Amino acid sequence: MPDYVEVDDARKMSGLRLVLSPGVPGPWSEAAKGIFYVKKIAYIPVRQKMGNDPALKQWTAQDSAPVAIYNDERPRSTWIEQLYLAERLAPEPALIPASVEERVLMFGYCNELCGENGFGWAKRLLLFHTAFTTPGGSDENLAPTRVLAAKYGYNPAKVDQSKARVVEILRALSTQIEQQHNCASRYFIGHRLSALDIYWAAFCAIINPMPDELCPMTPAFRQIYTNRDPEIAAAASPLLYEHRDFIYRQHLELPVDN
Repeated sequence: MPDYVEVDDARKMSGLRLVLSPGVPGPWSEAAKGIFYVKKIAYIPVRQKMGNDPALKQWTAQDSAPVAIYNDERPRSTWIEQLYLAERLAPEPALIPASVEERVLMFGYCNELCGENGFGWAKRLLLFHTAFTTPGGSDENLAPTRVLAAKYGYNPAKVDQSKARVVEILRALSTQIEQQHNCASRYFIGHRLSALDIYWAAFCAIINPMPDELCPMTPAFRQIYTNRDPEIAAAASPLLYEHRDFIYRQHLELPVDN
């Protein structure tokens, strides 16, 4: 596990600081780490306190992870801000395509994965629903989950809508990777690595985690992340999982260090 510093100490430092949740392979955090890894941008890992973090909120006006803070610049708490920061700090290798057509395609799919009401957002709502409807959960154990669920606007009446969104996005990504496979490309966009490849590799974990020797996580998180819904499973082409494995082998750090 990285040597995390506390928020109060990180505020006094310069350079790039990245707020993360220790021990939790969250998709947004793993994607941010992957982007900085590919670009060889060093950062100081900062510890986020799960559930409620007043010190982080005072610093960044919110208390979720990841957050990237570079020198005295504003905190960047969204995936797209973090991507553009990485592109500025290390223009090569570029993870945003040069052509407008490929940029539009990449950012569209990235938003479907990472954005509000996208794949990661909707899948988390399903995870909250499972936690709240599984017998045996105590109010004390579920308290942190309720805090996080409130941030995402959890509503049991919208569970079917969330599942439909997950299925829809997986089908779209499956079509895209199958078309690229037919064009002899190993990547989602064109013939080179883009941010979309990294985002999918990270977000894939919340339906199909890599083996523990490659992505260590607690048994509880592995159970939570592993998809058991047959409709969601059917929506994902096997090529999506093969693609995740290829991206990690060729471009990202293994084993995942969270």
